[in-house]
Amino acid sequence: MMKNDNILDMSEKSRLTADITLLMLKGAGYAAVFVLALWFVIAAMAFIGRILPEQSRETPDPINRSSLMIEVVEEAVHV
Repeated sequence: MMKNDNILDMSEKSRLTADITLLMLKGAGYAAVFVLALWFVIAAMAFIGRILPEQSRETPDPINRSSLMIEVVEEAVHV
């Protein structure tokens, strides 16, 4: 025999609608937590960037990518 845990005496359609609504709200809650956490991380990085001294924005890049040289080594193949 099936367990009857329908304590609110809801019809099957109403219960299915309520279950689906609850699952959608739960998913929306998870999405809101994720978006707010992501926003907080970005806001914290922006805040840290604002409290740094002005000289830190004017200094050159520590890795000067324009002066990087790639050395090509050719290997001779003897037949």
